[in-house]
Amino acid sequence: MMKKTLFLLAITLFIGQFVCASNDFSKFENKAFTGDYRWVVEGFDWGPAVNKVILSLGETVKNVQANQYQVYATRSLEGVEMAAETASGARSVVYGYVSDENGTRLDEGKHITLVLAVSPVMPLSSPFQYTRINNRGGNYWVDYRLTVIHTKSGQVWNNPVGKIMPLVDDFDLNKKYDYGNNQTMSYAVYSPVNIKGKVPLIIWLHGGGEGGYDPTVALLGNKAANYASPEIQALFGGAYVMVPQAPTFWMQAADGMTRGNVNDIYNEALFALIQEYVANNPNIDPKRIYLGGCSNGGYMSLKLIMEHPDYFAAGYISALAYHNEFISDAQVQKIKNVPIWFIHSQDDPTTVADQTVVPLYKRLKAAGAKNVVFSYYDHVTDVTGFFGGENFRYPGHWSWIYSHANTAKTDFDGSPVLVNGKPVTIMEWMAAQKRK
Repeated sequence: MMKKTLFLLAITLFIGQFVCASNDFSKFENKAFTGDYRWVVEGFDWGPAVNKVILSLGETVKNVQANQYQVYATRSLEGVEMAAETASGARSVVYGYVSDENGTRLDEGKHITLVLAVSPVMPLSSPFQYTRINNRGGNYWVDYRLTVIHTKSGQVWNNPVGKIMPLVDDFDLNKKYDYGNNQTMSYAVYSPVNIKGKVPLIIWLHGGGEGGYDPTVALLGNKAANYASPEIQALFGGAYVMVPQAPTFWMQAADGMTRGNVNDIYNEALFALIQEYVANNPNIDPKRIYLGGCSNGGYMSLKLIMEHPDYFAAGYISALAYHNEFISDAQVQKIKNVPIWFIHSQDDPTTVADQTVVPLYKRLKAAGAKNVVFSYYDHVTDVTGFFGGENFRYPGHWSWIYSHANTAKTDFDGSPVLVNGKPVTIMEWMAAQKRK
């Protein structure tokens, strides 16, 4: 609390310097010194970041000089002590433009949008904090506050009036599924528009840090909202996207956590939810239901495929957490004809490949699986090239980046994956799979 108070005091003194230094006090007489702003949160490969702020003006303008604006951020989460450099500080303004209240560019208008710098090594830009609450590690929304100062006039914007979440806002975020003994599971769904005939359903199961009852965490924690992007939607001719959320974590057992050695507590309810949703949405093609997830969600994806091998058209699994030693030969035989694309990194310390996906992939191939793919990376690197490309390394556990970004395209031996003789990415491959 002391740090936050001192930071706000510093901002107040900073504003006062601009006001007192001006010889023309009349220009401040009719100006409000607090204004409204909306902040924009987008999902990136490394997670969510606040990358824009939209300022409300009292007059119409035609241009913006971005270098005249300074932006300060504070992040706090009740009961959590944050390092000073992640709790407050200045945000860099990259660009500015005249816009409407949603950030859409205009030739003239009563709002301006400031584009803020973001990167994988800029925790001050993140609206999430990974921490342990009630003995469980997870991602949580922080209280994210901005103060924007126009250095030429002294105008200040520090009153938040809402946030915009591109792609995430296209989902229905209020879905609930009741099961068991008065238990509830949250989930988010995206419904495609202007579709012709039946279309697929893409299901994504989040990792261990995105459980709870707020599906925005599951959508932004590892960029799952990207399956609703125009680029990926176009590959499927439109597709429903469903993102269920475990109340805790998918690998929870009756006692502790399972790696496949004992049953988890969620798979039956989750499958019932999927069945109900498909039954209630007749535009879904029941022969094109795709199931995937990362880490905890990879475990659950494989679990459901093994339990219901005739239901899913394909699986797409990254950072698999299901241990191979607990998968029987009979289960391998059951799923050998299900198309599955695995993604993993050799340096993953959390879900060790030699204990999970490597032996399972080899067993499936030995059993005669003809449509199992395994993209195996040395490291998880920057797929955009903005932050160093192959020379930038994310944590080895984050192999789901290659799925969400739709850049996985090679098999275990490094050869390109082909469909009808043509090289494809993971989403192009998946769009071609259909259950018989």
